[in-house]
Amino acid sequence: MKGTDDQAIACRRGTALNVLIVEDSARLRDSLSRGLTAAGFTADSAANGIAACQHLDTYEYELVVLDLGLPGMDGLGVLRHLQGRAARPRILVLSARDQISDRVDALNRGADDYLVKPFSFDELVARLHALARRSKEAQAPQLTLGALALDPAARNVHINDQALTLTPREFSLLELLLRHRGRTFSRSEILERLAGCESTASDRSVEVLVFGLRRKLEQAGMGELVQTRRGFGYLIPKS
Repeated sequence: MKGTDDQAIACRRGTALNVLIVEDSARLRDSLSRGLTAAGFTADSAANGIAACQHLDTYEYELVVLDLGLPGMDGLGVLRHLQGRAARPRILVLSARDQISDRVDALNRGADDYLVKPFSFDELVARLHALARRSKEAQAPQLTLGALALDPAARNVHINDQALTLTPREFSLLELLLRHRGRTFSRSEILERLAGCESTASDRSVEVLVFGLRRKLEQAGMGELVQTRRGFGYLIPKS
């Protein structure tokens, strides 16, 4: 199997990314476990949502590959179990559900990426490494702008020391624009960065996301923080 630069770095450092595979199909679960182990990951597995939550409460994982159609507690239940945690793994949903509404629901409930079955194993590995890089970025110090403070690790935002309640995607958008102040992101770039995948969602979904974030920021007294460059996209100016 062809290695990646990320895999080579992990091998040189003597470390491996810890991933939990949550999949009720024994055949696919075992295949993923063998493949990811061969690709340089340390892989554990769970056959249902309850077992997954037990693993997540007991061990630390950087990454989770999560099916939605699980017996007992489904994948959305696992996402709910992890909501509100200051530190949690990055979650890639791997599901046969291919409707846009399924993707949006999972992403809004805290998933970081969504890949539809059948899938390319090489793409799965690439996406997991991309999520791991995003986790590393999230360990950076707080991002501040005037009265606003965003904590990437705790995944919370405060304005004048008052908590600002955001959805996971609103938080990710604000973090993206703050981390790259002065850079304009197109709608397609925002979809790719936030969903981590080639999304079939329309530009309208990005407009709705930006509108919701702007409204909450304005209500908290931050004014026109997120600006529009017509024909180009959205940004937070440097000054």
